[in-house]
Amino acid sequence: MKIDEALKRLQNIKIDEDKRREISEYLAQTFGDKDIRPVYHFMMKDKTIYDFDSYENLLESNKVSPDDAFVYVENDRFTGYYPASYFYPFLIDRYLLPYAYLSKLGLKADLYRVVPATGLRYVVVVYHFPDIDRIVVEVADVGNVMINTNLPTLRYSGVRNKHIDDDDDVKEIVSRFGSRNLFAGYDFCDAKEIIRRYYEDHDISLAKDVAAINYAYNHILQPYRTEYDLKSKQIIASFERKLF
Repeated sequence: MKIDEALKRLQNIKIDEDKRREISEYLAQTFGDKDIRPVYHFMMKDKTIYDFDSYENLLESNKVSPDDAFVYVENDRFTGYYPASYFYPFLIDRYLLPYAYLSKLGLKADLYRVVPATGLRYVVVVYHFPDIDRIVVEVADVGNVMINTNLPTLRYSGVRNKHIDDDDDVKEIVSRFGSRNLFAGYDFCDAKEIIRRYYEDHDISLAKDVAAINYAYNHILQPYRTEYDLKSKQIIASFERKLF
């Protein structure tokens, strides 16, 4: 698929709330009931889940098709309780959205988690908080996020036959993306720090900033969120994040 064709498809995709809920709850239960360690995964259209390396190997041996990759998943766990990762999980890893974007375009980079996955529709974070017996899952539509963050405007030069020859290009894309002031005038790092200071240091002077970041986060990502209790093995909350 040509890059221009992929971008047109991204722009024309409509958000499916029922599908996001289905994915969010399925991954909350799947990752909550099993000790799944690798960080990056792909879920296929038939709900089979592969870690990144397994998916890449299967792709290279033509045992799976990049068109069958459906969800790019980041799975991680945190010791203690970190408000930014709990309340705003997509703020934590500035690499994730560029990885999903470049993979959706069918590109590959050797030293980064970019591999052809042209069928991608969703990007997901699954974060474990064992100290409070919780898992948080948020699901965002790939096309919607890419357009709202203007990721297609980030140019890269070293592409040959869908292979990013210079891995520094990926690093540059991530760096430029992470430094964008997407969240009410704040970039990823500054937004995380404001959230930390507000919740951990109880700096109430930041209340308006937090509200503005929350609005921007929900507007850009329009995520569906599920919270799962590790003790009871039950979903305790499942909802679309709203603007307010």
